Amino acid sequence: MERDKGMITDFYRGKKVLITGHTGFKGSWMCRVLLNSGAEVTGYAMEPPTDPSLFELAGIKEGIVHAIGDVRDLEHMEEVFKKTQPEIVIHMAAQPIVRDSYKDPRYTYETNVMGTVNVLECIRRTPSVRSFINVTTDKVYLNREWHWGYREAEELNGYDPYSNSKSCSELVTSSYRRAFFEGMDVSITTCRAGNVIGGGDFANDRIIPDCIRAVKEGREIIVRNPASTRPYQHVLEPVCAYLMIAARQFGDKKNEGSYNVGPDDADCLTTGELVQLFCDKWNQGDPKGIKASWKCENDGGPHEANFLKLDCSLIKHTFGWRPVWHVDTAVEKIIDWTRVYFEGGDLEDIMDRQIGEYLKGLGQND
Repeated sequence: MERDKGMITDFYRGKKVLITGHTGFKGSWMCRVLLNSGAEVTGYAMEPPTDPSLFELAGIKEGIVHAIGDVRDLEHMEEVFKKTQPEIVIHMAAQPIVRDSYKDPRYTYETNVMGTVNVLECIRRTPSVRSFINVTTDKVYLNREWHWGYREAEELNGYDPYSNSKSCSELVTSSYRRAFFEGMDVSITTCRAGNVIGGGDFANDRIIPDCIRAVKEGREIIVRNPASTRPYQHVLEPVCAYLMIAARQFGDKKNEGSYNVGPDDADCLTTGELVQLFCDKWNQGDPKGIKASWKCENDGGPHEANFLKLDCSLIKHTFGWRPVWHVDTAVEKIIDWTRVYFEGGDLEDIMDRQIGEYLKGLGQND
């Protein structure tokens, strides 16, 4: 994996990278990794989706070309592409919340499907682009509640509007790859990531942010579906995997395609197991006596999958990729970040330290 560490620390030095959705949780971590690697980063996104936001707390805006825009606005996005001439594009802008997709399905489809069309149109009209990653989700698959992982060749047909819109985004990308990019020197890949956790996520209806809000407010954590199984991974796992794939396919179209990016089976936990792990680790080291605990309280919300795992054999076979941090380490890193945040500490420093620790582990992982 030393090669993949170099693909991030060395390859991106001086590279022009455009990220959609850079103001979000995942996008902020990606910006930080790229800035530390010496890349020239352009971000295109709406204002930060949460308040507070990691993007603002960590001062990401100061080091990048920061463009506020909607991926549904093709004309504006094309202006940004023409001005910055990116070589690599990572598309993460999305309406990402399952419950919100039930509340506003039209906006979800407009953003997640037509937003992808618009990004691909901009790439088609921008000769400088050599590598494109479309970030989707593990929820793109038709979920049959199998107790084994879904492979990339499985049927795409997400159930809820969010999941289904991401399935559509996958199909759009596949169509563009075959119809427009086969004869062009640009590689196109979709990445289907498992559930991402990490410090600085303030989103609603996500379990780790719910845990942190409850601890901060001194109340019990409410868990809706403690028996639901998901593949949990620290945010640096998929972020660095996307960057590795974007680098490896740069000028080498044989590496393009679709890849699952998720943890090993041991890190596919029920929600209840993840919350209990958080509580145990929080309570081990809290000097102020703020204890974490949880209870089940199903609010009768909309349908969500009960069992979902990914088979990541393809990315492992193709690139030799392996997860670096298991879920217990991921939770420890979240708690370390959260304590710095609660104490008003240096969030840029804790992010940089965790990125450095992860990349060191990536270089040692064989």
